[in-house]
Amino acid sequence: MSSAPRTLADVVAALDDLYPPSTAEGWDAVGLVAGDPHREVRQVMFAVDPVDAVVDEAIAWGADLLVTHHPLFLKPVTSVAATTFKGSVVHRLLAAGCGLHVAHTNADSAPRGVADALADLVGIADRRPLVAHVDDTTRGIGRVGTFERPTTLGELARRVADVLPDTAQGVRVSGDLDAEVTTAAVVGGSGDSLFDAVRAAAVDVYVTADLRHHPASELRERAAFEAGRDTPAGSGRPFLVDVAHFASEWPWLAYAATDLVDRLGDGTVTTRVSTLVTDPWTTRVASTGR
Repeated sequence: MSSAPRTLADVVAALDDLYPPSTAEGWDAVGLVAGDPHREVRQVMFAVDPVDAVVDEAIAWGADLLVTHHPLFLKPVTSVAATTFKGSVVHRLLAAGCGLHVAHTNADSAPRGVADALADLVGIADRRPLVAHVDDTTRGIGRVGTFERPTTLGELARRVADVLPDTAQGVRVSGDLDAEVTTAAVVGGSGDSLFDAVRAAAVDVYVTADLRHHPASELRERAAFEAGRDTPAGSGRPFLVDVAHFASEWPWLAYAATDLVDRLGDGTVTTRVSTLVTDPWTTRVASTGR
């Protein structure tokens, strides 16, 4: 006897168990954005961004629900008319019978969330949250731990480039490529606001995204100053490995797709991960050296 079809309310409840909305940052906007809780859900697509190309992919596949990491509406709006690009997303999804759900900073901090997925790919073991939630040692922003085997900064950067989606930015590195690294912190998404926590963790290298010039420069200058003038240039720690924002968060999608099916437990829902690269940067032009 086959199981009864799942409703959108059932799927949202499972997602909220995996990524409790109460663990999202106060400024965030997570949860169900659009959709009828009573509708049946058989196919769920996961993506980083709720952009037009992802909507096309979800509709073409026949998704009943699109789950994205980034919110469509992070700030309050007064209209979802199809005359706006965000309103058009809502109208197109609903016309195709597809809902929209967001798991953002609540998915960043969860076990097997964004941080754990990135840490697994980078090869970090014995890990803990970089900034833990109060009274919860398993949830929190970022992860800190040790590499499964010692490596160099250059080897780590190449590994990161190999395991993450290809983007125009690629991987940027600050530090001595030949220096050995044994400990690391990782944060999916924009990470330079957490530099103080990274320094307090006393790790060799920090892997994150969206690093801005001034915070990164000051971190590296401070590292060099505290290492002392007799230390070789570029060897002050922590080193930095900076990737594209989209690329740092994409690995979580596979975890989310698997964990939703496992949480529902009855085989009634099929999941799929979008393979579209939705990083907004499309081309990198190398400097001529002048």
